[in-house]
Amino acid sequence: MSDETNKSGEAPGGPSDGAARPWLTRASTIRGLWWTGSVVLVLVTLADLVVDRHHAVVPVAGTFGFYSWYGLATCAAMVVVAKALGAVLKRRDSYYEP
Repeated sequence: MSDETNKSGEAPGGPSDGAARPWLTRASTIRGLWWTGSVVLVLVTLADLVVDRHHAVVPVAGTFGFYSWYGLATCAAMVVVAKALGAVLKRRDSYYEP
C-alpha cells in the first residue's frame, strides 16, 4: 500500500478518481428511497379505508390514518429519547486515558 495522494489531496480511489460512490450515498438512490417510502405511506394510509375498525381497543384507534400518524409520532419520540440519552451518557474524549 502506498501513501500517494491525488491532486486534491485525497487517497487514490477517492471520489475524485471517478470511482463509483457507495449505492446508499448516490443522489438517485436517496431520491428513489424517498419516493418509495412516500408511495408505501400513501398506500398504507389508503388501505385504512378498507380495514374494519369497529373492534378498536381504544376509540382513537378507529380514526382514519391512526396507525400512520401513530407510527410517525412513535418514531419521532424514539429519536428525541435517543438524543437525550446520548446527551446523558456522553463522556469526554479522554475518558479512558489514564
